[in-house]
Amino acid sequence: MGDEQILPYPYEFYNISDEEKSINEKLHAYPYEFLRVGPKGYLVSKIFKTDAANIYNLPLRSNDIFVTSYQRSGTTWTQELVWLLASDLNYEKALSTPLIERYSFLEMFMNVPDTGIDGFMKALSQNSENFNKEDMLKMIKWLGSPITSDLATRPSPRFIKSHLPMSLLPRNPLDTAKMVYIARDPRDVAVSYYHHTRLFMHTGFKGTFKEFWHLFHGNLMKMTPYFEHVKEAWEKRHDPNMLFLFYEDLSKDLPAAVQRVADFLGKKLDDKQKTTLCDHLSIENFKKNKAVNCDELRVLGMFAKDEEFIRKGKAGGWPDYFDEEMTQEADKWIADNLNDTDLRFPTVK
Repeated sequence: MGDEQILPYPYEFYNISDEEKSINEKLHAYPYEFLRVGPKGYLVSKIFKTDAANIYNLPLRSNDIFVTSYQRSGTTWTQELVWLLASDLNYEKALSTPLIERYSFLEMFMNVPDTGIDGFMKALSQNSENFNKEDMLKMIKWLGSPITSDLATRPSPRFIKSHLPMSLLPRNPLDTAKMVYIARDPRDVAVSYYHHTRLFMHTGFKGTFKEFWHLFHGNLMKMTPYFEHVKEAWEKRHDPNMLFLFYEDLSKDLPAAVQRVADFLGKKLDDKQKTTLCDHLSIENFKKNKAVNCDELRVLGMFAKDEEFIRKGKAGGWPDYFDEEMTQEADKWIADNLNDTDLRFPTVK
């Protein structure tokens, strides 16, 4: 794709309604300004518009590996699995180099609010006990810098993470690169995303889980509508450069999932290597692994004390959060959105 011409961005951006804006602002301590993009109306931070065309036109390499998902679907788990298999099980580097350095997060710059660095710093200084202005400024500048120019200088193989749907990624990525997409029951995604939104001090979600659920299933959280996101990847599941995984399958039978990813990447594993890798990836060990828990952000005071980046790693835990009304609402929402596809989420016993 490197020799292809630069194309104009194919999608229109448009504003959310005043009502949607007021609902979102009411529940976030430090809200972002949102836009919708494309015919499916994906919700993105306004700042995404500044680099969307560069992402769309990003030159890819044949040994690039993407790990993509709707967020809180098991992305970090999958990233570590993919990186270790593709890097010949280099545990020493995996444990000593943070995952956010081993992967380029394609739309990471969207996580800095639209008021820019000054507004971000102000929000964090008000909410954080560990605020260090100099260290925080360095981190925020790094977080808020579009990654497309940096990717050009990254050595191969490049590992790229994204929560963008297929249509907003570099064009025709599967013509050139490999991709692992991980999907998860949207009810569990909602629970995990709720805690994630409370985790980051600069978002500071103030509402109840029920209020969060209405934002999520009402397409008022980033990258929603959720089902359109998953279905775009599902439609590509038979492409030889796509591996579509379910979080529930990793949770239920990790060794089998490890083997599927190894086969996809053309890597051979003996039984001992597979056992060691599964032990490394076990939720018990994963929660203690500082390289995958974004500890560098916690040290800087960006995380709330009572929330964790890697939580329970549980599949099917959503009933603990849903009342009867929400359960019925979710059942109908899921049924309506799966009506036109053979996509089905694995059942959890």
